[in-house]
Amino acid sequence: MKERIIKSALHLFWRYGIKSVTMDDIAKDLGISKRTIYQHYADKEAILAIVIKEEIETQKCVMKKLDEDASNPIDQVISATGQLRETLNNINPTFLYDLKKYYPGAWELFQTYKHEYIIKSMHDNLNQGIELGLYRRDIDVEILSLLRMEQIVMAFDPTIFPPNKFNMLDTQMQFLHHFLRGILSEKGFEYYNTINQKSEIEFNTHEK
Repeated sequence: MKERIIKSALHLFWRYGIKSVTMDDIAKDLGISKRTIYQHYADKEAILAIVIKEEIETQKCVMKKLDEDASNPIDQVISATGQLRETLNNINPTFLYDLKKYYPGAWELFQTYKHEYIIKSMHDNLNQGIELGLYRRDIDVEILSLLRMEQIVMAFDPTIFPPNKFNMLDTQMQFLHHFLRGILSEKGFEYYNTINQKSEIEFNTHEK
């Protein structure tokens, strides 16, 4: 039952955002009483904390596999973008905004993951890209690792990019292309243009 509650909550949070989902909604989705949920979890925040922890572990496994399969840092970024695209197709744009504004405990879990794993991964990617001559040697790795992370998070903020005006996926792709074009060396540009053209062709074919 505890696993069913977490699975239902994750589905509802991703689809509708966190703030708008109630314990009644979770109970209705599962076809059980709200009292049954309270037998396992004290409140929605307790459920949310487990949801965030499990999703973080899932994302770590996914990203590790993508990094292992990538042949170089640019491929890693492109693969991560594909994963981001898949995630954005299933997540409500207000998810991270709700997390930050209303649930500080769960937001702190995400912040820890962001600094100890995501930013570190970006840091490693940039250093490797420099060593391979794919990224410019004069970039500041620490600053740009933080910048890229904040770009991703900022796109989720409806006060900056209202969902009725900006498409989340389009916003994230604009950020990505802007970021990459600022760090690529001439050698990196040549490779990136080849990969970018190929990925766009595959994406358009898939969409059709």
